[in-house]
Amino acid sequence: MITYNTDGARMPKIKKREITRWIKGVAASYGRKVGEIGYLFVSDEKILECNREYLGHDYYTDIITFDYDEGDRINGDIVISLDTVRTNSEKFGKPYDEELHRVIIHGILHLCGINDKGPGEREIMEANEDRALALLDEIQD
Repeated sequence: MITYNTDGARMPKIKKREITRWIKGVAASYGRKVGEIGYLFVSDEKILECNREYLGHDYYTDIITFDYDEGDRINGDIVISLDTVRTNSEKFGKPYDEELHRVIIHGILHLCGINDKGPGEREIMEANEDRALALLDEIQD
């Protein structure tokens, strides 16, 4: 089950059924099943609070993924700052919806085992994000 909630932010205009189907398809492409995934859309201040409290980091970010995977079933909580998503969409010259979808799937890719902190991993993550976004385009057509 995938849930979508907010804390201090307005719910983004996403098609939840379509996004849920997309997430399940992406997970399946990595041989994984979706268990319990909780999305929490927040403000910059709330994600900074989460970053400090749970990770000991004192900076803003667009996403934090808490991984509770069990075997081939992905489970986790994904916290997304809609403020940072908007800032990044402007910074990178991308439509807001595209940047939001990229961040939504970024958390799922982390749960599927793809990292982005080590040498060369960022490029691998971006390639996987692009592939996942292409799947979403197919669903939406």
